[in-house]
Amino acid sequence: MHDDLTDKIKAPWHARLLGRDNVQIPVVRLTGTIEASQKPDRINIANAAPLLQRAFKIKQAPAVAIIINSPGGSPVQSRLVAKYIRDLAAEKDKKVLVFIEDVAASGGYFIATAGDEIIADPSSIVGSIGVISATFGFVDAIEKLGVSRRVYTAGENKSTLDPFLPEKQEDVDRLKKLQLDVHEVFKDYVKERRGDKLDLEKEGLFSGEFWTAKSAIEFGLVDALGDIYETLKKRYGKKVKLMKIEEKRGLFSMPRIPFLGGQVGQQSLSDDMLSTLKAQAHWSRFGL
Repeated sequence: MHDDLTDKIKAPWHARLLGRDNVQIPVVRLTGTIEASQKPDRINIANAAPLLQRAFKIKQAPAVAIIINSPGGSPVQSRLVAKYIRDLAAEKDKKVLVFIEDVAASGGYFIATAGDEIIADPSSIVGSIGVISATFGFVDAIEKLGVSRRVYTAGENKSTLDPFLPEKQEDVDRLKKLQLDVHEVFKDYVKERRGDKLDLEKEGLFSGEFWTAKSAIEFGLVDALGDIYETLKKRYGKKVKLMKIEEKRGLFSMPRIPFLGGQVGQQSLSDDMLSTLKAQAHWSRFGL
């Protein structure tokens, strides 16, 4: 009896909380493509950091839950967000539970691996551990229009992969080298975070292929199948409270509307359209 009492006293305070009815778990939702844009439906360090800070500051919470729904995007922003999650987890001594909704692919999966555990719906799409670059070539189009393009540079490689100039093999080789470097960073991080859980013998694991969570759990990309409500109730009791950590908006704040007057408005509208098309392309790769 004495030993049991001693063990309870020595147990971490958050473990002693589990028998109470007031366990609160902060929930941060990261949804959208990953890019530096300040649009509200984008994931980047600038948008995510304030939400993560608030979540990890809740002292009485034994863990922080992060919901991810992203087809990927910027490798730099993915790494910055993932690193920030791990830095806060270490500083505040919190467990991080990541819950995948429709998809956590490419950069979305990079961020997911910042979790101590990854839980997903059986039909969630995960993986796509690879690097992709996509553009268009307009050389034939401008010739048919009778347009000649004039480019002046200082530096022989300044016009690398210009879509209006014929493609050069040396430019493609240079891009492939960059992609391989980024791919190595991605693979190393997944191996570091997933550790012995990962089945490195799985063919195509780092090929850019993606799977449903039902399949991915077999080779260690996911820890468990389920949803946030079911999982947290099982672990912290039926009366666990989920605290949604959302962006703070002022009383008179308005949604961002592109300024439509003059040249500035045209540029803003054009940028928004391109950003939206780019985001849709990311989602469409996974049938979403």
